[in-house]
Amino acid sequence: MEEMRNVEMVEGEQGRMCVNMEWGAFGDNGCLDDIRTIYDKAVDDFSLNAGKQRYEKMISGMYLGEIVRNILIDFTKRGFLFRGQISETLKTRHIFETKFLSQIESDRLALLQVRTILQQLGLNSTCDDSIIVKTVCGAVSRRAAQLCGAGMAAVVDKIRENRGLEHLEITVGVDGTLYKLHPHFSRIMHQTVKDLAPKCDVTFLLSEDGSGKGAALITAVGCRLRDAEQN
Repeated sequence: MEEMRNVEMVEGEQGRMCVNMEWGAFGDNGCLDDIRTIYDKAVDDFSLNAGKQRYEKMISGMYLGEIVRNILIDFTKRGFLFRGQISETLKTRHIFETKFLSQIESDRLALLQVRTILQQLGLNSTCDDSIIVKTVCGAVSRRAAQLCGAGMAAVVDKIRENRGLEHLEITVGVDGTLYKLHPHFSRIMHQTVKDLAPKCDVTFLLSEDGSGKGAALITAVGCRLRDAEQN
């Protein structure tokens, strides 16, 4: 909920407005180019909406597996993985699903089990390969969690500043399988928000069907405001 005086596209300064930031499109103007990698660009180039939703493509579960796959291909070409042999499986887009990141990064998973997962993907790996793959998965998911946390920290601290508060307490509803199922994503994201927005006390609340409930909430508020104006 943003203070109306800060909503430049709408007239009036009284009250607040519910704002859908659509923050997945952050970076489409090039402001994220300094931290985008060749792997991010490869995923973007072959996506259905190339050049769009760049921030989303760095943090969303829909894309993390594909980022990992592109890194593994590059490492294999350099001779670091799979004896330098790129399998047909590894060439297949979206074959490395994000659920494999969650499985591979599980603290309870031994390297032998990591090898089993890779074999299911048609990747005949050694123990050294498994260590590298697990490290890559960890780096990609950690970066995603930190980038997501950075975005959240910027938003809540902006809310605090706009309301003229020294300290803000706020609750954030979160939905998505990456947040719910990945063994480390939520913890890293929470810590990042805490580090970057120390004047904000953020409580994260798991929300099922967040989009549907959000639409219903906005509709309810709109109906209430309409009825208030008519009366």
